[in-house]
Amino acid sequence: MGMADGTPVGRRVVLGMLAAGVGGVLFGSKAATVLERVVAPLALRDGTGLLSLFPVGRFRFYSVTGPVPARSEAEYRLAVGGAVATPLTLTLADLRALPVTRLTEDFVCVTGWRVHDVKWKGVRLSELLDRAGVAGSAQGVLFRSFDGLYTETLSLAQARRDDVIVAYEMEGGPVIHDHGGPVRLYCAPMFGYKSIKWLDRIELTEADPGPGYWANRGYDIDGWLPGAEGRVDRPG
Repeated sequence: MGMADGTPVGRRVVLGMLAAGVGGVLFGSKAATVLERVVAPLALRDGTGLLSLFPVGRFRFYSVTGPVPARSEAEYRLAVGGAVATPLTLTLADLRALPVTRLTEDFVCVTGWRVHDVKWKGVRLSELLDRAGVAGSAQGVLFRSFDGLYTETLSLAQARRDDVIVAYEMEGGPVIHDHGGPVRLYCAPMFGYKSIKWLDRIELTEADPGPGYWANRGYDIDGWLPGAEGRVDRPG
């Protein structure tokens, strides 16, 4: 793993991330929280771009850029463009007016921690693609975060799954800033790094979009959870 400028993610941070994840799996959330108090200052000192690892509700906060500017619900816009017939610019109100999809599924981080039975609410990504009109030349989907650096990609087949949504609510309320709000992606059958936070733009690409931020740093490009590739989590 590393920063965009090639700076490697510090060994202490990687080991600390794994320790926090393993601590949560083996000994429960209290042990993981204790480890996080040790790891977070290391992440800040290593200059890796991992801002911190600390609890935000049942989750942990990660950023590859440091502090991320917040966008209010009123000023938020989501662009859908690239190889489409009709580029879209959607407000949060526009998204909420579209057919609603609800999922209750776990969020699983590749570092080893899991949040069980998270309630997600949003619109299927496929709904947005259909409204924009995907061009026949499109080969994949590129996602950009308004943090200015993070990107993620999906194949068209992955993007059209019923369990891949553009989420504007989680845990029974709006997606807060530290969870990636006002709007984020949620890919139920994949590790958390595929569910890009602070979603800014969805771009249909005429070439293979290739790897996203973490796949460029050695993570699996598909990010499937074990046994999940052929699974489809049906909306509830």
